[in-house]
Amino acid sequence: MGAYEVLDRLAEEGFGRQPPVAYRALDFLVEHGLAHRLQRLNAFAACLHPNQDHAPAFLICRVCEKLAELPAAPVRDALTDVARDSGFTVERATIEAVGLCPACAAGDVA
Repeated sequence: MGAYEVLDRLAEEGFGRQPPVAYRALDFLVEHGLAHRLQRLNAFAACLHPNQDHAPAFLICRVCEKLAELPAAPVRDALTDVARDSGFTVERATIEAVGLCPACAAGDVA
């Protein structure tokens, strides 16, 4: 869901249409692990594991834009190790892989 979709829903519920409020709320949800920011879609997704410290990866279908959240601890650990070897400390990372979901792959001719 994009920020403007959040604004539309807030307006429908009688909370007005104030972009700064929506962005602060979304930032709060991301900061507390209740949502993830998806750069590829310029959107936010509810976290499927909000009470767990985890390193998710997202599979994003380039046709229908559906997404799946998967555990990616081994990938995150490898990234952290490589970064540490370069003197860098990873504080946060989001892995987004773009491709085709099974439904779109079955019907895709491109």
